[in-house]
This record gives sequence, C-alpha cells and structure tokens, in this order.
Amino acid sequence: MQANRTNATRITFAFASLIMGAAVAVPAAAATLSVGTGKTYATPCKAFAAAQAGDLIEIQGGTYAGDVCAIYKSNLTIRGVNGRPKIDAAGKAALSKGTWVVVGSNIVIDNVEMLGARVPERNGAALRLEGTNFTLRNSFLHNNENGVLSGVNTASTVILENNEFGRNGYGDGYSHNVYIGKVGKLTFRYNYSHDAHVGHNLKSRALYNTIAYNRFSSLRSGESGSTAAGKPSYEINVPNGGTTFIIGNVIMQPAASNNPAMVSYGEEGIGTDRNSDLYVINNTFINDDGNRGTFVMVRNAKVGAKLVNNLFSGFGTVTNQTTATKTTNYQSLAFGFVDKAAYDLRPLTSALIANAGSTPAPASGGVSLAAAASYKHLAAGTARAVLGTKVDIGAYEIE
Repeated sequence: MQANRTNATRITFAFASLIMGAAVAVPAAAATLSVGTGKTYATPCKAFAAAQAGDLIEIQGGTYAGDVCAIYKSNLTIRGVNGRPKIDAAGKAALSKGTWVVVGSNIVIDNVEMLGARVPERNGAALRLEGTNFTLRNSFLHNNENGVLSGVNTASTVILENNEFGRNGYGDGYSHNVYIGKVGKLTFRYNYSHDAHVGHNLKSRALYNTIAYNRFSSLRSGESGSTAAGKPSYEINVPNGGTTFIIGNVIMQPAASNNPAMVSYGEEGIGTDRNSDLYVINNTFINDDGNRGTFVMVRNAKVGAKLVNNLFSGFGTVTNQTTATKTTNYQSLAFGFVDKAAYDLRPLTSALIANAGSTPAPASGGVSLAAAASYKHLAAGTARAVLGTKVDIGAYEIE
C-alpha cells in the first residue's frame, strides 16, 4: 500500500509570507519510509519508487525474494532494521543488470544481505552502480555473479566499509567479489572479502584507491563458513594503476588459488590520466602455496612501489619490480601466529618484528602512511596503538 506523502512520517512545513513582494517557502522535511510485513511498503522497491530525495528507507528484517529494481532517486539512505533483511534476486534482474541498479547519486546502503544476482551476460551484480557517489556499510553480499559492479564515472567516490563479500563470481574469471570501474576514488576499509569464485576478491580501476584494514582470504578445502570455499585469482587487483594505498591489511592466499600473485598492480597498462604510485605499508601477507608466489606484482609503473613494514609469510618473491623501495619488511617461510588454523593472524612475540618497523615518510601531497588501525573480525576495525618504541612490522602490534 502506498501512503499519502502527507502522512505522519513526513512533516511538511510550508508557509508563505510577503517579503519585498516575494513568497518564501521552507521545503518539506525528509520522510522515513518503512518496509516490511504490516508496514507502509511491502517491499524495498516499492519504497524506492515512492521516495523523494533525502528520505530514509528502513527495511525490516526478513526475506524479500525477487524484489529487483532500479533506484532512480538521489540522496537516499537505505537501512536494514530489526535484523538484516535478505534480498534474494530469485532469478530476476532489473534492467538485465542485477538486483538493485543504483542510478541515483549520493546513495547510502546500510545493513543488508544480497544474493542470487545473475543475468544472461554472466555479470549480474547485487549492486550495479551508475550514479555519482555511493556508500555501502555493514552488509553481506554473497553468491552473486558480482557483489558490487560500477561503471565509469570519474566524478564519483565509492566507499565500501565494514562489509563481507563472499563467493561472488560466475566462475569464468570476468566477475568478482567487488569490481570497481574507472571512478574518481575508491575507499575500501574494514571489509572481509573472501572466496571469490575464480575472480578477484577486489578489482579496482579507480584513479585513486585507499585499501586499508581489510582481510582478504579464503576457506581451505573442506572447511565451512559463511559461504562455500572459493578459488580466487588475485586478492587485490589494480589493473590500471593509479595512486594506491594498501595499508594494514591481512592478505592471505590459499594453496588452491588461480594465480600465484597476491597483489597485482598495473598489469593492463597505466594510462596518461592517472599516476602510478603504489604504497604497500604494514600489511601481513600469508601465502599457503608452497611452490609459487609473488606477494606484490607490479607492471608498467613509472615509479617504484614503496613497501614498508610488511610481514611476508610463506613461499614467494616479495616483488618482481626491481625499482621498488623495500624498507624494514620481514619475510619468513613459516611465521608464527596466535592461531593460524582458526585465522587468528596476530603475530606471536618475535624480536624480528617487534619494534622493528620504521615511520614511513608521507606520500606526495603530505598523505600520512602510518597504520592507524587494525582489522578486527568480522568486518570491523580497531585503533592501532604503538606499544613499544617503534611500530611493529605487519598488520598488528604484538600484544
């Protein structure tokens, strides 16, 4: 049922007065549109169609099957309440693209679960981004052909934080957990991206990338988790370069991976529209493949990558780039962690990494490269305090 927009959820202040011969009116206040059983709107898509710019749409916990549509309005906040609503595409797709096609700008989506996005072209997305500026928080996107897929929009900033992405990908290597096209900026922080199905756990063509305090990993064969085990290619793929900060992440590649490199940068060429500076700072890399591996693969970059305070555990070459600057990193074939089998990847006490890091010089433009947080499972972060005289090597301080 669609309610009259003058109902109690929208308080309209409208008055007119004559000031120097002109009428002055105050615009309507934002509404809260409620979705769910017994609410004003039975499904999210019905609320999206009725919304006006600035509205808050609250979706009650429950399952919404086949509720696919385009979101045309801008400046909306869409939030799950009283549980996390499950949006199951159930064999349907909006505009032959995916579950929710975000055409409007300045959209924020918070606390939803989305699954089942599939289209004949094999690139169906739970969230297909076509507007300018988008934020996704506290959500779980799994078992889609793409979790998030964006187009080209260099005016757009995409922020993905505190989300879980798992088992997305058709299986042909062209679809991924997250695939960000040529946007202006990507901020990817405090996320858990794992088990991409043949594709990458994160792929970004953004001109400027901040990838900080995330966990990239996959289940081992036979293990159970929030999704089935996957067989990803790269953990992080930045194929066209751009200014990229990879800071404070846990990056763990399974033995059964589709590519021996863990981070790939610039492999498809770096255009004249972007920089080629890469900063890899205070990450913990773990390679479970005992026969092959490159932790940071760099191609076509005009400048050397800066690798500072990283912990590399397992077999492999730190980087193939001969011009890379490597400062106070540490590599071990089998470093000791609190409980690697249970994915507690905090380091055991070790004089080899405790107080062994250095303070990285700021990046161009004065951007600080200091690790200010650490990843906390599940899809969260915690402040990182230096516990000794210097920062420890890796994504965590030794406690």
